[in-house]
Amino acid sequence: MPESAAAPAKASTVSLRKVAAWRGIRALTWDGGILYGCRGYRIFRLHAERGAAWEPFASFRPAWWRNLTSRNSLTSRLMRDGLHSLAMVHAAGGDHTAIGAVPGAIVTRTPGGGQFHITHRIRRGTRPLHITAVPGGNIYWGEYFDNRERAEVHIFASADGGETWQAAYTFPAGTIRHIHNIVYDRWEDCLWILTGDEGPECKVLRATCDLQSVEVVLAGNQQARAVAAIPMRDALYLSTDTPFEGNHILRLTRDGRVKELADMASSSIFGCCAGEAVFFSTMVEPSEANRAREVHIVGSADRRDWQVLARWQKDRWPMRYFQYGNVSLPDGENRTHYLAATTVAVERDDLVTTMWEVECLPDAPMERPLSA
Repeated sequence: MPESAAAPAKASTVSLRKVAAWRGIRALTWDGGILYGCRGYRIFRLHAERGAAWEPFASFRPAWWRNLTSRNSLTSRLMRDGLHSLAMVHAAGGDHTAIGAVPGAIVTRTPGGGQFHITHRIRRGTRPLHITAVPGGNIYWGEYFDNRERAEVHIFASADGGETWQAAYTFPAGTIRHIHNIVYDRWEDCLWILTGDEGPECKVLRATCDLQSVEVVLAGNQQARAVAAIPMRDALYLSTDTPFEGNHILRLTRDGRVKELADMASSSIFGCCAGEAVFFSTMVEPSEANRAREVHIVGSADRRDWQVLARWQKDRWPMRYFQYGNVSLPDGENRTHYLAATTVAVERDDLVTTMWEVECLPDAPMERPLSA
């Protein structure tokens, strides 16, 4: 049969139906059916299944001048304003402890409180990329700073709801540059620790939830350099974050086998899931290997066939000062059939959170597949 007459490939596809968009809101984390986001230093929550409006949750009082810079999208981007990660810890009585990262500090909101207060001053770097809470246990974040001299790097932990922090695990000097992410895996009741940036510094490690055992599962090259990791029942799904090579979506099975599932147009640092569907996003990080000027959301209904589901063009503002074009996907456990994403430094949708209803369609023709 001639190639042009061949029947289209069949695959389980995922479809997105836009239901809402909010300018000036950054989506931070899911907690079941509730989405938390921030507008500057004010935190809101949205009951996604109810279709209700955002409601106030808490706030943080930054230095006075940040109240000014955070009001404008460009100055907010320049000064890296607002909360950039948030973890929710369930407490008795139905309220929550919330732990967030703001420029230069870790902040905590105790149950019933309306304000975040500083519980740890960050001495190296600006903030961690993510904060992770283990159900019924500790809260973790890893140091993320330039570290050109390759000094030792710490994982900090809190066992008292984010009120005090101690170095719970230390990577010796010369072993890694910094920590990209710490991800809780409910299927194995373990932690996945992702580090970078060069050669043997790139690692995917599996750790017990008390950090008493930490083992290397994947290491040694740029295809082990990741920030986003999504644990599912069958495997850990990763997207690579390298400016030196092509980027890919990877499947790391429970017994340690790695399979490359799809190519990505550029580096990727965010991932999430909605039901059984998994999503990763890309960013505009120009290099010899990454020439894309678009950011993408890539998704799969069956975690085998992957599609570009949405795309945006990088805006005209210089990346050195006003950030890479990116699509951030919220942390946490999403028990809804909605996908939320915040676009930054893109045309028309700078600092806009969009929500889509996710629909998985079995055995449908695949319109825009990525190579597997």
